[in-house]
Amino acid sequence: MFFACRSFAEKFGIMNTILWICQGLLAVVFLFSGINKTFLSEQQLIAKGQTGVVNKPAFVIHAIGICEVLGAVGIIVPWYTGIYPILTPISAVCFAMIMVLAAPIHYRLKEPKNIAINTTIFIAAVFVAWGRFSML
Repeated sequence: MFFACRSFAEKFGIMNTILWICQGLLAVVFLFSGINKTFLSEQQLIAKGQTGVVNKPAFVIHAIGICEVLGAVGIIVPWYTGIYPILTPISAVCFAMIMVLAAPIHYRLKEPKNIAINTTIFIAAVFVAWGRFSML
């Protein structure tokens, strides 16, 4: 039964569609976050709800923001163009790593909502990494 469902999904591109949806959502989330971290101050970020930057040096916050913007491009463009498509699952792995690093910060700040968001993003990133690595 599983193999029949898998061949059906592959034949009609259901898995590919789900992966593209996840990639798009990850790109939007990290592009928004990255632009904010690149251009806003720590106080402005905290006011917007990005509390994970508390007591971090400005250059670290901006560097994370630039990495997130590059990752948002990397999760879409390489797979779409077929130019170095390996960069797409690598971007997804990096997003998952960011979430692994962010969750303890939000735990220390006693922010269960942000931990839940980190976990959801982590799961989506791992799913994209697994799905796209398996399609290479």
